[in-house]
Amino acid sequence: MPLFKKNPFGHYLFLKKLLIRYLGILTHQRYKSFNTLEIEGSDIIKDLPGENVLFVSNHQTYFADVVAMFHVFNAALSGRVDSIKNVGYIWHPKLNIYYVAAAETMKQSLLAKILAYAGSVSIERTWRSEGKDVKRQVKMSDISNIGTALTDGWVITFPQGTTTPWKPIRKGTAHIIKKYKPVVVPVVIDGFRRSFDKKGLRVKKKGILQSMVIKEPLDIDYENESMEQIIEKIEFAIEQHPSFLKVLSPQEILDLEQQNEKRRYRNSKKFKD
Repeated sequence: MPLFKKNPFGHYLFLKKLLIRYLGILTHQRYKSFNTLEIEGSDIIKDLPGENVLFVSNHQTYFADVVAMFHVFNAALSGRVDSIKNVGYIWHPKLNIYYVAAAETMKQSLLAKILAYAGSVSIERTWRSEGKDVKRQVKMSDISNIGTALTDGWVITFPQGTTTPWKPIRKGTAHIIKKYKPVVVPVVIDGFRRSFDKKGLRVKKKGILQSMVIKEPLDIDYENESMEQIIEKIEFAIEQHPSFLKVLSPQEILDLEQQNEKRRYRNSKKFKD
């Protein structure tokens, strides 16, 4: 790789690699020591094409979610299935992983700007600005930039556009899927809201079991399915469809507790190994 090679956004790849290495080593304990990350389904990562892959996920913090995905994806590419043991996988990271983030968030601090250089595709939110609800036109340059990132590699997006659960999927995500026809991989996360502050920079509580489930790519008919149909598929896939809000029966609650207990046991065993 030439020393001063740049990606399509003008970022020097050698500098991006150094940043990802440093941030990966710095944050590893947040998912492997202070708290523990249980991973399911990362075996599909190695079978994905090198570009035009869109990961869609629910969202719980500004930064901790996406940093965890950088860890999991790079670990899987290095042969560590459902594990981020031994942070050496971050030494040769995949440099064409991007994530969609609000432009105003990525300008708030020096650290945010560093994280932006590591891979963000910054967009201007059409529905919210500086903590207030707004209504403005989608910037076509934002759509184009996401398309550029998909052409170059993988893109992580949080289609609800907020860390608040159960919010609707933004139509822009369906528009991007219809336009660029990427492989769409759903990711479901949990535990990050309890582990970190809202920005995902400060560890709020230790000993929390975090989880990340990577599901099989969605079967989408890009030509014939409507944006509403695609949105509904995403809502179900990332477990944010309104139907998930139903009141659980005592038996369903007991089943969930038993599943969580099994996860804790498996995770505890993995951690000891």
